[in-house]
Amino acid sequence: TENPCVTGSIPVGTTLKKIRELPTKVTLFFYGQIWLKCRVKQGNVFSNVLTAMTTVDVICYKYKPLKTGELPLKIKVCKDRKTRYINLGVSTKAEYWDFEKNQPKSTCPDREFLEKLISNKISEVKSKIVELKSEDKEYSATTLVEKVSNPSKTITVGDLFKQHIHCLEEEKRTGYKLSIQQTYNSLIKFNRHLDIPFSEMDYNWLKRYEGWLRKQGKSENTIGIRFRNIRMIFNLAINQELVKQENYPFRRLKVSKLHQETAKRALTKGEIQAVVNYPTAGKDFYTRLAVSLFTFSYFMGGINFVDMAYLTERNIIENRLIYHRRKTGKLINLPIQQRAYMVLKEYKKSNEPYLFPILSSEHKTEQQRLNRLHKVITKVNKELKAIGEELHIPIKLTTYVARHSYATVLKRAGVSTSIISESLGHSSEKVTQTYLDSFENTQIDMAMENL
Repeated sequence: TENPCVTGSIPVGTTLKKIRELPTKVTLFFYGQIWLKCRVKQGNVFSNVLTAMTTVDVICYKYKPLKTGELPLKIKVCKDRKTRYINLGVSTKAEYWDFEKNQPKSTCPDREFLEKLISNKISEVKSKIVELKSEDKEYSATTLVEKVSNPSKTITVGDLFKQHIHCLEEEKRTGYKLSIQQTYNSLIKFNRHLDIPFSEMDYNWLKRYEGWLRKQGKSENTIGIRFRNIRMIFNLAINQELVKQENYPFRRLKVSKLHQETAKRALTKGEIQAVVNYPTAGKDFYTRLAVSLFTFSYFMGGINFVDMAYLTERNIIENRLIYHRRKTGKLINLPIQQRAYMVLKEYKKSNEPYLFPILSSEHKTEQQRLNRLHKVITKVNKELKAIGEELHIPIKLTTYVARHSYATVLKRAGVSTSIISESLGHSSEKVTQTYLDSFENTQIDMAMENL
């Protein structure tokens, strides 16, 4: 329409033919009026489209020539009116570049190579845009360029297993680390390698692994441990966004079904007395140590072998044994029983920091301590087994039997399950330890009088 405020505005009724005959400046102004009207009419719709648009193109960067005089080629990424560049690492002379068509000239000696390089990089950027949009992820020109320029290495199943094993080693969680390591070794034996993405470890893959374990003759509980460890690693992968939630295979594969009741590993009070009173005079070092450790464990809250090995005089405070469990980090605070004192007296040495002759000051590195623990527990359990057979005890005797027996004897004596859980060793030890930690020392002290 005619605008009386603007000199040279177009009268009403002017045809397009007449418009084309008008001076260029007037024509441009006319198109400008139309553009302004369109923009006002579309309002936010126009601006949203503009904001959401991402453009990717090549540019021969003539503003900063290289020392050779050539111009670097870059991929130009624009989004939300922000521009970022990806350096292609190549350059060309200005005379070989068509700045109007934005491509190498036919006379350019490296034309085919440059065109292929440019095309591949633009395709890579556009593919990354499609990937981000399909996952409904926000991105800017900067983050897009970073994702293309510095693509993160795909972390495989094997990579994450090894990372987690290393973390457990750093935290000195040796028992748990061994369990994860055994699962890793088992998977390697099954699949020959773990250089696979987590998306490949699907329901069918895991069912094949389960079948393979059964053919190996593994027990239900061993299979359950393997799968719980795999599930834990898979959950780590999801948390680190290495795999999508929809690829989680454990919605269909129920690990809770991979379990069987473990045979009870507790003795009667009479059987326990037979073991702790076993005559050790004239017996070898490991027979005496085996009986001592079993006795101390039973009378001191079922303390396990590794925790006994690391005890020092600093753990005895005002006639109480106070220590943190190496497996769970839980604080244990128990009154030292008279029989336990007698065991400690037998092994007291002024020149050694440890209460029991399992570790010594010679074992300086973590690996040396692990090797020593493995050697001693093997020999101790071998001796306990022989003692159990000699005493006609119906179950295989180990240091862990003392832990189960401690809980069972208290339960049979009427001690509340709130104080000492019947499921010690048959379920989560963390749950049992949580119960123990939540009561006053006096309640635990009274309960231990039943031993």
